[in-house]
Amino acid sequence: MRWEGLAGLKGMAWVPAEAAVEELMPRLLPVEPCDLTEAFDPSVPPRTPQEYLRRVQIEAAQCPDVVVAQIDPKKLKRKQSVNISLSGCQPAPEGYSPTLQWQQQQVAQFSTVRQSVNKHRSHWKSQQLDSNVTMPKSEDEEGWKKFCLGERLCAEGAIGPATNESPGIDYVQIGFPPLLSIVSRMNQATVTSVLEYLSNWFGERDFTPELGRWLYALLACLEKPLLPEAHSLIRQLARRCSEVRLLVVF
Repeated sequence: MRWEGLAGLKGMAWVPAEAAVEELMPRLLPVEPCDLTEAFDPSVPPRTPQEYLRRVQIEAAQCPDVVVAQIDPKKLKRKQSVNISLSGCQPAPEGYSPTLQWQQQQVAQFSTVRQSVNKHRSHWKSQQLDSNVTMPKSEDEEGWKKFCLGERLCAEGAIGPATNESPGIDYVQIGFPPLLSIVSRMNQATVTSVLEYLSNWFGERDFTPELGRWLYALLACLEKPLLPEAHSLIRQLARRCSEVRLLVVF
C-alpha cells in the first residue's frame, strides 16, 4: 500500500498499489477517491460507505485476470446418460474416402469462387433481372423452395432425375438456377434462411444436381465471420451428405 497524489484533490488520498492497474480499465459507475485515515483496515467490516467502496476496489484488484475451472471429466462421464458424437458424420466406406489431394483441390476451387462472388457482387447486383424472375421474401420458405427447385418438384414431393429440356425452358416449373444476378441480391439473412430451407428439404429427400448447385452457391455467398446459424447448417449438411454417400455405395 502507498500514498498517491490525485489530480483535482487538495489533500492526499490513500490508494492501494493495485489501483494503478484498475485505473486503466473503464468503470461502470464513477466512484470518486476518498480520504481515509491510516487506521483503515480492509480486513474488518466497513464502517462508512467510503470504506465499503474502497474495500470493493481492493478485492476487485486482487481478483485474477483469468479464472480456470477445475473440472473432473470422470465425474461428468459417470453422470452422462447419452453419448453424443461431435461431428455426427458417417465415415466413408472403405475405398470411397476422397484423397487429400482431391480435398485440397476442392477447397482451393471453392475459395476462388467465394472471392470472385464477393469481388463482383456489386456489379451483378446492379444487373437487371428478367421479367419472369420474382424473388420471394426471406421468410417465405415454400416460395423459396419453388423458386430454387421448381413448382413441379415441390408438387410431386419426390426428387427424380431432371429431364432434358429444350432451350425454351419454363423456370417456374423446374426452378431458377443460382445466377450471380440473383444470389448477389440476397443479403446474409436471406442467404442463411434459404440455406436452411434447402438443407431441411435435403434432409428428407434425395440429392439432385439442381439442389447441389443452389447449396454450393449459397455456401459461396456466406460472408465471414460465419454466424452460429451458418455453422450449424454446414454441420447439418455434412451429416446428411455422409448419409447419402452410404446410400449411394450400398
